[in-house]
Amino acid sequence: MKKTYSLLILLCSILFITSCKNGQTYSDLKEAERDAINRFLTDEFNTPFLKKKITVISQAQFEKQGETTDVEKNEYVYHEKSGIYMQIVRQGCGDKIENGETLEVLTRFSEYNIKESTILVRNDIPFYVIYNNQRYDYSSAPDKMTVERIGSSFSASFVSGAMSSFHGSAAVPAGWLIPLNYVKVGRWSEGEIAKVRLIVPHSQGTVDASSSVYPCYYEITYERVN
Repeated sequence: MKKTYSLLILLCSILFITSCKNGQTYSDLKEAERDAINRFLTDEFNTPFLKKKITVISQAQFEKQGETTDVEKNEYVYHEKSGIYMQIVRQGCGDKIENGETLEVLTRFSEYNIKESTILVRNDIPFYVIYNNQRYDYSSAPDKMTVERIGSSFSASFVSGAMSSFHGSAAVPAGWLIPLNYVKVGRWSEGEIAKVRLIVPHSQGTVDASSSVYPCYYEITYERVN
């Protein structure tokens, strides 16, 4: 009995050491995420979407430029508090969302896992993914979300569309809401709708990104419904 017990202790010890050696801590995962973002920022051929090296500007420079980013220079403003990088491709038409306003917003997007160099889901074109040997088809219909502004803070939830279906959650990534401080959310009938590009760390991303600690690149448009 003693010999059996000793063998069990030894086996458990070996398994524990092996798991620690092969496993990654949260700190390790965050460091890997930072490395992936840094590679993405400096690689001129980093995604199927971008073919030009990114130029990072500070929030002070962004404000000096009238809260705009130079698309020709491929400028992205770095938000220190949230850790996101944002490029405003089009500021949009109509008006900004006002304090106390609640509205429905249509959005088209593409979501790219920077760490794995993989397109996860998109609705800007018809798209499908294979998961567990099963095919999931997504149309080019826009996602719909309800957005509310209280002061300088925004909250939102998906009503329908590819994001909530793919990630199994109605929660809108916090990173998606930051551009709403700077762009106008109008209708197609009023002119060109707002479009942004974002690099979003896991802490500001989807529930899947948060749990697996990976950053995403997004191209997103915002269109007012009501």
